[in-house]
This record gives sequence, structure tokens and C-alpha cells, in this order.
Amino acid sequence: MRIVVAMSGGVDSSVAAALLAEQGHDVIGLSMQLYDQTEGQTAFGSCCSIDDLHDARRVAAALDIPHYIVNFERRFDEQVVSNFVREYAAGRTPLPCARCNSDLKFATLAERAGAFGAHAVATGHYARVERDGASGRYLLRRGVDPSKDQSYFLFSLTQAQLAGACFPVGDRPKDAVRAYARERGLPVAEKPDSQEICFIPDHDYRSFVEKRIAGADREGVFVDEQGRVLGRHEGVHRFTVGQRKGLGLASSTGAPMYVLALRHADQHVVVGPKQSLERTRLTASGVNWIAGEPAAWMRVRAQIRHRHEAAAAAVRAIGDARAEVAFDAPQIAVTPGQAVVFYEGDVVVGGGWID
Repeated sequence: MRIVVAMSGGVDSSVAAALLAEQGHDVIGLSMQLYDQTEGQTAFGSCCSIDDLHDARRVAAALDIPHYIVNFERRFDEQVVSNFVREYAAGRTPLPCARCNSDLKFATLAERAGAFGAHAVATGHYARVERDGASGRYLLRRGVDPSKDQSYFLFSLTQAQLAGACFPVGDRPKDAVRAYARERGLPVAEKPDSQEICFIPDHDYRSFVEKRIAGADREGVFVDEQGRVLGRHEGVHRFTVGQRKGLGLASSTGAPMYVLALRHADQHVVVGPKQSLERTRLTASGVNWIAGEPAAWMRVRAQIRHRHEAAAAAVRAIGDARAEVAFDAPQIAVTPGQAVVFYEGDVVVGGGWID
């Protein structure tokens, strides 16, 4: 079968390509150019650089597979970067990796794959996809390595996208992936993983937002839960729900203060004690039900951040691609703009964006 592999230049996507080629598939490597490199810029964070494109090409040459670079600059800016900026400026905390995976990688690469006569798109994500024999639906499962599982970022994949998705490294732990890369002599076998947002080169998302939106740094005030003004700040985009460091505030009791809510309209940052961060309910929009929309309340484990341990909860659909979640126990820092993903065992039931 002809399969297009999204090659980032990292070890995971390189091993994905190698495994598929070893299995006898007709593999084509595609790498995404996401920003303008004509002025000699070599890094856009720790990934997505020109060096990564060169690494992907070296791996393709070692595997003796064709390799192409596709220009996604405009779509990346429109669908990922601009969304990131708008969300922060509106007082929400965005999740660009999820936007990139569904809106860009799978949707756009599927279009390009068709032009190559390919029947599937493979990536180096730690996740698994299979077809349910009873319902005929495609299921998304966690990767077998819990420390590397990336199914949380893939919750918005549609049935059509899952039908053509392939995750060759999802059934093995990271150590085994690196060991395989060494055995095959892949030039990226020891390359470290990327740990940051690719388009924020210095982790300073605040300055990035300010450069992209005029007036994003509009001053506002810190207020407590009763609305009393406690101090001033330089813009709600500088904060996220649950944040403690960098506030420059002290409570009358001496207890640490946390960001409880962001009110973009009046530039208020609401702060208070940690216990005020606890929530037992949330609603989500833009919900995608991979395993099928439930007809009533459904028991799940709901995950509200990538590194968050999924918690026991019940979820129900409330119409218009929205859902309500009720947790068995209070959760800390439920953050608008992040994703909530619902699991039944290791199967992704669905997920959406926290309101």
C-alpha cells in the first residue's frame, strides 16, 4: 500500500517511516515548511527548523524513499498561529498542538496524499487506531507507552481522517523506538525530543502575542473574588488559570494567590486561594464524538490537560456539538481554551474545548 509519512525530522516519525518501509509498503516522506526561511532563520523554537527538514531528508535517503517538502506557511499561520494569538488575547489558554494535528496535519496531508495516489497518512504519534467490528467505526486508542501517549492531542480527528490514519510507533514504548532507530542506523537516533511550542522560539508567548495584536498589552487590574482591586497588570494574555508565579501579590493571610479567572472584556484577572480553583463541572464546545455520541450520561475518565491524570466523571451531549462533564471529585485549574478528552478504558470517546 502507498502511504504518505509526515516526517518532522525527529526520531518518532523517522521510525514510523522505517517500519512501514520494512513492512513492504510504498512509502513517501512529506515534510512541512511552516514559516519563511528566506532570511536565513534556522530555528523556530526547537523544532520546525530548516535543520529538521534536512534531517528528514537524510532519513529518507537512508531509507531509500522519496521525500518532498510542502509549503504550509499560510495554512499554519491561519489555522494554528492566529488561533493561538486570538485565544490568548481573549483570556483563554490555547492548545496549538491539537489544532495543528487535526486542522493542519491530517486534513491537509490527506489532500496531498490523494495527489500521490496514497491511501493512508502516517505520523510518529504515540496513539493507535483500529476498527470496531460491531459498529464499523474507527476507534482511537492511547499509545501503549503511558508516558508518551499523544491521543489527547488527536481527539478532533474525524472518522474519515481516522480511516486513513496510521500510527506505526503507537504500539511500542519510546525506548524501543530509539533502540530500533539505532539498529537501523538512522541519523536521528539520538536526537532529543522537542518540548516547546514550535513557533515560540524563546518560550515568551506574551511578547509573541503583543507583537501580533495591537493593544494586546492593555493594562488591567487584579481583583479578588469579592471584586476588590489588589493591583495592576499589563494584560490578561500574560496569565492563565491556575498560575501562581509572577503575580507579585500577597494575600492578607500570607497564603499564595492563584489566578482563578480571566475577564477579557474589562481586563480583570481574578485571584484567590488554591481551594477556589476547584471545579466539579465544566462545559465544552466543538465536541467531536469519535466513538459515537452518547444518548445519555456516560461514565468516562476525563482528562483536562496533557499531563493531567484522567479523572472519574460522567459526560453527556447537550446539543450543538457541546458537552457537559461532571467530575466525581473536584479538579484543580479547569482552564478555558484547553481540551477535555473523554476516555473509556484506553479508547478516546471524544473531546472538546473547555468553555
